[in-house]
Amino acid sequence: MDGSAAVEIACDESGSEGERLAGGNTDVFGYGSVRVDAAAAAACVAELRARIRSPAVEYKANHLLRSKHRAALAWFLGADGPVAGRAHVYLVDKPFLLVTRVVAAVADGSETDAAALYRAGPRAFGTERWTAFLTASNDLLRAAGRRPAPDDPAAAFAVAASALRADADAAGDVVAALLAGRQRAADLRDALDRGPGAVASLDPLLPAFARVVEHWSAGGRPVRVLHDEQRILTPERVAGLDTLNGRLAGLRFADSIVEPRVQVADFLAGVARRIAEDELAGAHDPELAGLLRPYVDPGSLWADDASWAALGRENPSRTGRPAP
Repeated sequence: MDGSAAVEIACDESGSEGERLAGGNTDVFGYGSVRVDAAAAAACVAELRARIRSPAVEYKANHLLRSKHRAALAWFLGADGPVAGRAHVYLVDKPFLLVTRVVAAVADGSETDAAALYRAGPRAFGTERWTAFLTASNDLLRAAGRRPAPDDPAAAFAVAASALRADADAAGDVVAALLAGRQRAADLRDALDRGPGAVASLDPLLPAFARVVEHWSAGGRPVRVLHDEQRILTPERVAGLDTLNGRLAGLRFADSIVEPRVQVADFLAGVARRIAEDELAGAHDPELAGLLRPYVDPGSLWADDASWAALGRENPSRTGRPAP
C-alpha cells in the first residue's frame, strides 16, 4: 500500500447459506460493496422510501424487486442513481463453486476443468444424476455435513461420480480424474472428520470478502470495511486470507437497520443476486441485466455462457486459473 488514507466501503451479502452450495434456497451468492458516505447513504434510503412508500421498518431488496417498484430499482442502479461509479458486485454461481472445489480437491483440476464438467451438467447427465453428484460433492467437502448425512460421504461420492461416466463426452477426462481420485476423496473426508479446518470452508463469503478488498485497493490505498454482522468473519479467518497482503486497514460490524451504508450495500447485494439468479435460470430481462452489468466484477465465479453474456464481459471461467 502507498500510505494513503484508507478507502471506506460498506458490504453485505445475499444468498448465503454457509457451506450449503447444493440443494439450498438459492443458486447464486451476491456480494455488494459501496463507497458512499453516511449522508449520501441516508439520502438514498430516504429517496427509496419516498418512491416505494411501504410501512416496513427496514427496507430490503425484495421491496425494490416488486414489479410495481421497477422504476425505483431502475433509479437505484441507473447511471444517474446513488451508487453509479461507487459500487461493486461479486457474483458466485454456488453449484459451480462446488464443482470447482471438488474438481480441485479430488482431481487436482483447474477452474477450466471444472467449467467443462459444469457445462456438461444436467444436459449431458440428466437432472437426477447431476443433482446426486452435487449433493454427494457437498457432503464430501462440507465440514459439518448435512442432516441426515451419509454414513460414508467418500463412498457416496464415488457412486455419484461413477454414474456420470457413461455420458461424459467433453468432460470425460474430468470425470475420469474424479474416479481416479477416490482414495484422495476418502483421505480428505477422514481429515475433515478429524478436524474441520483440514479443508478450506466452502462458504463463498470468505473469498468474496477477499476479492472485494482487492478490488477497492487497486489504486494502492488500504481498505476499511463496514460490514453487516457475519459470524464467519472472525479475526482468525480474516487473518488467514493471505491474499489480502496488507490491503485491509480495518473491519467493523454494524446492523443495517441503524447504518444506512450497510443498508445500501444490502439493497445492492439482494437485487444483484436475484437478477443474476433469474438470468441463470433462463428468465432473461434485458433491462435489469443491463442495469446491473456495470457493477459486476469480471472475476465473478461464473461459467454459464448465456447468462454471463447478459451480466458480464469476458467469461471468467475461461482463464485456466486454479480453482478457488
